[in-house]
Amino acid sequence: MNIQVKLKDIIEEMEIQFEESRSLFNIQTGEIVLVTSEDLRAVEDEKPFDHLPEWEQENRIIAIDVVENFENYIELPTKYEVNEYEIMENFCLTLSDQRKQESLLRAIKGKGAFRRFKDKIIHFDMEDQWYSYRDERFKQIAIEWCQENKINFIE
Repeated sequence: MNIQVKLKDIIEEMEIQFEESRSLFNIQTGEIVLVTSEDLRAVEDEKPFDHLPEWEQENRIIAIDVVENFENYIELPTKYEVNEYEIMENFCLTLSDQRKQESLLRAIKGKGAFRRFKDKIIHFDMEDQWYSYRDERFKQIAIEWCQENKINFIE
């Protein structure tokens, strides 16, 4: 079976990750699923779930499949592998305008770095430049992930 995945789908999952969840790629179906730690725990505890709303039942069914057929799943790059802080820092270092570079590097120090960085990007009218840099980095991470896992991808 020759499963292909769209890079766009991997990138979208990488962008929406949240605490207590994992995005997994099913190597049998090519489907990307999101499972929460809560659903995985509930499956481990074998709690009945037929009383839950339909969408929650669907999530449990996916979690059951993940637990029972774990060898069919590969975890997508996590937010720790997609180090957005590092991406911001590297973006700053690509700037040839020394004043903007220094201002942005100062903005990303300490608590509230993401908010200050966004404000500065807007102030310098560099949003397009930043987002295309960020998108390119996310794409590279997705390509490397596919290559490491021997998964065919389409752009």
